[in-house]
Amino acid sequence: MKFQGSENYVATQDLMLAVNAAITLKRPLLVKGEPGTGKTMLAEEVATALKLPLLQWHIKSTTKAQQGLYEYDAVSRLRDSQLGEEKVKDIHNYILKGVLWQAFTADAPVALLIDEIDKADIEFPNDLLRELDRMEFYCYETRELVRAKHRPLVFITSNNEKELPDAFLRRCFFHYIKFPDAETMQRIVDVHFPTLKKELLAAAMKTFYDVRNLPGLKKKPSTSELLDWLKLLMAEDIPLEALQSADSKVSIPPLVGALLKNEQDTTLFEKLVFMNQRNR
Repeated sequence: MKFQGSENYVATQDLMLAVNAAITLKRPLLVKGEPGTGKTMLAEEVATALKLPLLQWHIKSTTKAQQGLYEYDAVSRLRDSQLGEEKVKDIHNYILKGVLWQAFTADAPVALLIDEIDKADIEFPNDLLRELDRMEFYCYETRELVRAKHRPLVFITSNNEKELPDAFLRRCFFHYIKFPDAETMQRIVDVHFPTLKKELLAAAMKTFYDVRNLPGLKKKPSTSELLDWLKLLMAEDIPLEALQSADSKVSIPPLVGALLKNEQDTTLFEKLVFMNQRNR
């Protein structure tokens, strides 16, 4: 297996090298980067390109590592025993298989996405060390060792909300998705909006990077937010002049709510625009 990019995802050379390195080393690929830089989409596109089924485990603050392996539904078994159900005799009927169990026992290789691992408790990554390293775990209720038939291609994403343990990092191949430069960003936009007029794209890109490069922004707009904004500009048929206008009445670009997501950043941008206009 070798990832060489896809039609729907613009992968830089170093990103493709990282994916293929993880495949060669048979280690999970830990992908970090700003929210909205395509970390989750990377797993989806690699799985599609390599023709692998994709199992997804989206982590929340309440997620426990055990849920990825299996859960024993003791409450249902107790209720069924009180009702005299026949299936209560087989404990397998009350084992809820998690995504790791499903990935390990799949008849063909699969891709596995553990999304936003940094949302969970700090001990969550440590609780998965053995399973991801040895590709096996023990189910005590059924007294069976679940071992991977085929080693899954594992993607782990993180938004850097908290540090991950060193022992966990040692078992991964790491890649940080840098924010795209203007040239790479234009390639990304071309994939999503191939019919977008060049003049409108150039004006929108300039506005986007002007906004993003403002000092003091609490939340910088990301790739996904640029794509949302462009989609709105096209849907509302916003004219080119609205992005290039020097009219002092225009304080911020149209539909800027797709780019700036809190009142502090909007107020900051309005102040800077007002100061620039006053200094003309």
